[in-house]
Amino acid sequence: MVSVFVVGTSEYLIAGLLPQVAADLHVSVATAGQAVTAYALGVVVGGPVVTVATVRVPRKGLALALLVVFAAGNVLCAVAGSYEVLIVGRVVASLSHAAFLTLALMVTTRVVEARRVGTAIAAVGAGFSVATLLGVPLGVLLGEDAGWRTPFAVLAGLALAVTGVLAAVLPRQEAPVTSVRDEVAAVLGRRVLVVIATTAVGLAATSTVFTYLAPALTEITGFGATAVSTLLLVYGVGSLAGGLVAGRLADRSLGATVRGTFAGLAVVLAIFPFALPWGWSAVPAVLVLGVLTSATTPVLQSLVLRHAGRAPTLAVSVNVCAFNIGIAAGSALGGGLVAVDGGLRWLGLVGAALSLGALVISYAAVPRSRDSLTSVPA
Repeated sequence: MVSVFVVGTSEYLIAGLLPQVAADLHVSVATAGQAVTAYALGVVVGGPVVTVATVRVPRKGLALALLVVFAAGNVLCAVAGSYEVLIVGRVVASLSHAAFLTLALMVTTRVVEARRVGTAIAAVGAGFSVATLLGVPLGVLLGEDAGWRTPFAVLAGLALAVTGVLAAVLPRQEAPVTSVRDEVAAVLGRRVLVVIATTAVGLAATSTVFTYLAPALTEITGFGATAVSTLLLVYGVGSLAGGLVAGRLADRSLGATVRGTFAGLAVVLAIFPFALPWGWSAVPAVLVLGVLTSATTPVLQSLVLRHAGRAPTLAVSVNVCAFNIGIAAGSALGGGLVAVDGGLRWLGLVGAALSLGALVISYAAVPRSRDSLTSVPA
């Protein structure tokens, strides 16, 4: 969870620093936002490739190597003197993202009962929530005081520190006994593909708004930099609570939790443009958005584990990539809309439409008749 916290902070930190990055590197906010897209695309390409290439590598050595690659990418971001170098650093850091998160999830779910898988996934995913709750706001504040490169240097140091801790305390674990062919066959199963599609569309819905949340709160709501950092903290509180609650609900009724999450997201995203102009309505809207966005992680990964059977490693990795396909698509779509006069305010309506699309797709992944089935194959 601590390692995931470090990785998650790096992924989301750039969204809170877009105005500073844009000004320093002499690009528009919309162009700076593509640093989010670059990271997400790096995860999409690198995740399955790294996972397949390392499927027979012992887990401990793999974890350490992935964190070292992640640290190297953040060092490049910290020293970037141009937009192009920043993008290269983001891509290098992203190459370890999906494989490392997959490893963390698989190690955790191996040691819990099948009926507790949703809760276990939520516990690991809490690292991302705490990243949003503490890592991103503190990183943004640090970036405002010491320059936007400083938080990335700190993250590189934290990644190396965590690598040292894992080297000392992580037990040796052998690689899974499944073959690459088994893993690929599991990914190509119809229900797994449906879950992956649900994930991509659902995350595009939230990313369309979240990537440009800081500029929206600044330009539309009228909040200053400190208030925006505080609201990102509010978002993080919602993320932590939402993920943990969703994990428990997924263990009880996975189908109902999936549908409830995306229906709720559609509602809050549709309301978002009308809540933004006033502080009293923007704050609770940001909180609820955080709750529902983080709820997607445990329910969708639980669905993948249910349908992938005994060869889930690549399927989990591909679903992590689907999260980032959604993030890339959402940030790119949002960037196009932000470039249009007045488009920044109305991103939520596009997100709401995408969330409804994810809701429709999810019915093929978990029909109502299977809602009572909550166990996941060991």
